[in-house]
Amino acid sequence: MTPGMLWLAWAGYLAWLLAGTADFLCHRATDLPHTSGLGESAMHLLQLGLIGTGVFALLLLESGWGVWALLGLLALAHAVVGYIDTRRAYGRREIRPLEQHVHSVLDMAPWIGLGLVIAASWSSAAEPGWALRLRQPPLSAAVWALALVPPALLCGVPALLELRAALAARRRAPV
Repeated sequence: MTPGMLWLAWAGYLAWLLAGTADFLCHRATDLPHTSGLGESAMHLLQLGLIGTGVFALLLLESGWGVWALLGLLALAHAVVGYIDTRRAYGRREIRPLEQHVHSVLDMAPWIGLGLVIAASWSSAAEPGWALRLRQPPLSAAVWALALVPPALLCGVPALLELRAALAARRRAPV
């Protein structure tokens, strides 16, 4: 992949993460902690975990059929949890048009990312087998930081703040 393509991929990754941040702001605007609460917040953490597992797999493992299959399963699981999440929230809190559009980005981004990963590493398709192999040589610490620090700040921190607010709302709720 050319340096220009890498920068373009990273910019797309940041746009995806900013959509995640926008989603958490939408949740805050509709008072998620006091409406759909802890259950929906837990779903968001599960979705982050699924996507985070995919990011770790890309950083740690050689690209090929096995990694592509893993990423496809994670994207599918993310979609299923996203559907359950929306069904859970529907009727408990308002899901405004902006949030619906943000969800469109969040729903499609894993599939687009998977397609880009496959396209960028298609030469690996010639290698037989589905084995998961560690990258040789490993990616640099700078690449790991560029891949992990932005999601921690843009999505991880808001998710944990949302969870904390939902737990506090649950504790204060009348029994």
